[in-house]
Amino acid sequence: MRIIVDAMGGDNAPLEILKGCALAVKEFSLEFVLTGNKEIIEKAISENQLDLGRYEIVHTEETISMDDEPTCVIKEKKESSLGKAFSLLKEGRGDAVVSAGSTGAVLVGATMIVGRIRGIKRPALATLLPGDTGPTMLMDCGANVECRSEMLMQFALMGSIYMNKIQSVENPRVMLANVGTEDTKGGPLQKESFELLKNSSLNFCGNIEGRDILSGIADVVVTDGFSGNLILKTCEGVAGMMYSNLKQVFKKNFISKIAAAMVMSGLKVFKKKMDYTEYGGAPLMGISKPVIKAHGSSNAVAFKNALRQAFEYHQNNVIAEIQDSLSAKKEG
Repeated sequence: MRIIVDAMGGDNAPLEILKGCALAVKEFSLEFVLTGNKEIIEKAISENQLDLGRYEIVHTEETISMDDEPTCVIKEKKESSLGKAFSLLKEGRGDAVVSAGSTGAVLVGATMIVGRIRGIKRPALATLLPGDTGPTMLMDCGANVECRSEMLMQFALMGSIYMNKIQSVENPRVMLANVGTEDTKGGPLQKESFELLKNSSLNFCGNIEGRDILSGIADVVVTDGFSGNLILKTCEGVAGMMYSNLKQVFKKNFISKIAAAMVMSGLKVFKKKMDYTEYGGAPLMGISKPVIKAHGSSNAVAFKNALRQAFEYHQNNVIAEIQDSLSAKKEG
C-alpha cells in the first residue's frame, strides 16, 4: 500500500511525522509519497538516520498554517504540501492521505479535490474514544457545525460499517447524543434523527447522555459537529487533568511514592487506555478515498497509529462497503 503523507503538516512536522513513518514501515507493508520541502525532509531523514523503506518526495515550497483560511488549500495554496497530497491522491499516485495539518484545510481539500462518495451529503470526522469495554466512535466531531437529520443518519451508517470492519464489532450499537435518554428529548434535529434511526436497519439503541458515552454501552455515538467537538475536547481535557492530578498525588511524599511504585503497572494501563496517541487520528468518512486526520500535536507514535488507521481503512474496503450500503438503501 502507498500512503501519501503531508510531511509538513502539524505542530511537530516534519521530524515526528517522519519518525512515525519509520515506525509504521516496521509493522506494515507500506510505501510513502512525502509532500513538502525536499531539502528539509531529506535533512531530517539523514540527521536522524531514519529508515522509511521505499519512499518518494514530491517537493513543495508552501505549507498551510493553522492561521490560514481553510479554503486556501484550493486557492492560493493549492500547491502546498497538503494541497499537493490531495492532488496526488485524486490522480491515483497513492491509496490514502494522512495529515496532521489544519483540520479545516483537510476537510476542504478532501471534499473539493478528492470528492465525496456518491450519495453522501457531508463527510464527517470520526474519532475513537476510550471506553470501559472498548473504543466508542464519536461522529461527527467537528466537520459539520450545522447538520440535518439525514446527515446524522448517514453518520450512523458509516460509523457502524467502520466499527464492524475495523474494530470487528458484530452488529454495532448506535446511539444518539442527547440531553436525556427519553425518546422525546432534544430539539428538532435530535427528534427527527431519532425517528430516522429508529426506523432504520441499524442496531439503534436510543439516546445517550454525555456521562455515559465512555461507559461502553454504545459502539457508535452520532451527533452534530458542534456538539461532537465539545464532547471530544472535554474528554481529552478531563483525561489529561485526571492523569496530571494522579501524578501529583503520588509524588506528594515518600509513602505516596512507595504506593505509586506498587500500582505503577495499573497506572500505565490506565494512561494507555486514555491516551489519544493509541488511536492515531480521525478518518474523514464519506470521502471517496481514505483520508486520515492525525492530531495536530501528534508525536511519532500517534502518527504511526494514524498510518495504521489508513492501512486498515484501505485493506478492509470500508469505502466500498459504504457505497454498497447506500446502493442497497436506494434500491430498497
